Amino acid sequence: MPQDHFDIIVVGSGPGGGSLTARLAETGKRILLLERGDYLPRSQDNWSAKTVFVDGAYQARETWFGGNGQSFSPALHYYVGGNSKVYGAALFRLRERDFGEVRHVDGISPAWPVSYDAFEPYYAQAEKLFAVHGTRGEDPTEPWSSGPYGHSAVTHEPRIQRLSEDWTKEGLRPFHLPLGIKLDERNGKPTPTSICIRCDAFDGFPCLLNGKADAQVMTVDPTLAAHSNVTLLVNAYVSRLETDPAGRTVTGVRVTREGREERYTADIVVVACGALSSALLFLRSANAAHPNGLANGSDQVGRNYMRHNMSVLMALSKDVNDTVFQKTLAVSDFYFESKDWQYPMGLIQMCAKTHPDQIRGEEFPKWTGFLPNAPFEMAARHSMDFWLQSEDLPHPDNRIMLERDGRVVLNIEENNREAHDRLRAKLSDLLKPAGAYTYLFERSLYLGKNIPLSGTAHQAGTLRFGTDPRSSVLDLNCKAHELNNLYVTDASFFPSIGAVNPTLTIIANALRVADHIKARLA
Repeated sequence: MPQDHFDIIVVGSGPGGGSLTARLAETGKRILLLERGDYLPRSQDNWSAKTVFVDGAYQARETWFGGNGQSFSPALHYYVGGNSKVYGAALFRLRERDFGEVRHVDGISPAWPVSYDAFEPYYAQAEKLFAVHGTRGEDPTEPWSSGPYGHSAVTHEPRIQRLSEDWTKEGLRPFHLPLGIKLDERNGKPTPTSICIRCDAFDGFPCLLNGKADAQVMTVDPTLAAHSNVTLLVNAYVSRLETDPAGRTVTGVRVTREGREERYTADIVVVACGALSSALLFLRSANAAHPNGLANGSDQVGRNYMRHNMSVLMALSKDVNDTVFQKTLAVSDFYFESKDWQYPMGLIQMCAKTHPDQIRGEEFPKWTGFLPNAPFEMAARHSMDFWLQSEDLPHPDNRIMLERDGRVVLNIEENNREAHDRLRAKLSDLLKPAGAYTYLFERSLYLGKNIPLSGTAHQAGTLRFGTDPRSSVLDLNCKAHELNNLYVTDASFFPSIGAVNPTLTIIANALRVADHIKARLA
């Protein structure tokens, strides 16, 4: 059985693992980066809506079970870069108020054990690392910042600009989405040397041109090119972590690769598999010292799972929408409270333009009204598409579990649905003044047909951090309370999830933890 010793082993090459590796590579320490999957193949199929959404060609081929025994396939992606290979690259900071206690109609979103001020420098670094394009001061709920974005906001196409102006007339404050994108523009058009070409296959698709700022493109590949002290092993499934007899130190990382069992050791081990897979790894690693799962003396491993209440909605209008790159606009006026409701609702943002194959794969009602016999191509031409998300409150019984027979069970009881329903109603009302929008349909294929179970795009909270080992798994540096050399840098550590996309916070925290580990190594 091959064995090698490294200074640091990082499990998972997504935004958390890739960003931490990029920061620690400059120390010169020997780093092993383990990725369960391989590089996502680059082909024209990357831009095929049928391949990506209808066939789910890039999703993991796994069967999990809900708490009611119903089977489903989780929307997970095992590739270098992790789920960021197909994310929408909307890179928001959590709002400053999100770090404190927030009262919702269904309960309390708990305060974080650290303040926004502790994260702000790392948010700035994360925005630079992932080439975030945006404009400070437009978003009314945006937290304070130490400086501007490094890149100008991605411009609206004419139809989206008109929608922005319509909403401004209605008293809203729409703003440009902060996007991680390798785009150079001139007069709203990509320059001849721009990697991104502003195509209609950005949001939810793997980028064939590597123009999306995903973890592979922005962290893993540049790090491997610049630092010979970093080794990447692909198709390397980490089956379990071993500890010393006392259970205080991780002493081995068991890997299955190319049909062989391998074992690696390191002074420090960092887990960044994603909130669901990281919790499963901890549970698989149960031993005599940790009978209920690694670092699980608090019985919190796998609990408090969050994933936002999400909807992808397609509005159909009488007017043709000829927008190509649609994901540029957002509205946060209802994020915390509004004139007619005292509780938070969430965030409205544009998402990718609907493709005909996506409509063909959906289960819409029979067409009525102005498009009774319309072909899918015509419906797509008349669509305008929105992503809505509201906060999902942590609950100890919302959890991922590993049964004795190896079955994975994800138990979810939805909460805070009234807030999300009100947000949907707000969007419907916002589309009425133009007088053109007639239908509003749910696009279930984007998130997975079985929501909320398979809709795991914004997974968080299964290994929350805190000061009390009785109610948390990780300390404030995201080191396991019960082990002296085990860290976590994905969204597992979140005590709450807010209502903005979590990826920038994952990246910022990974850089924060990397600085702590650098000081420890020094």
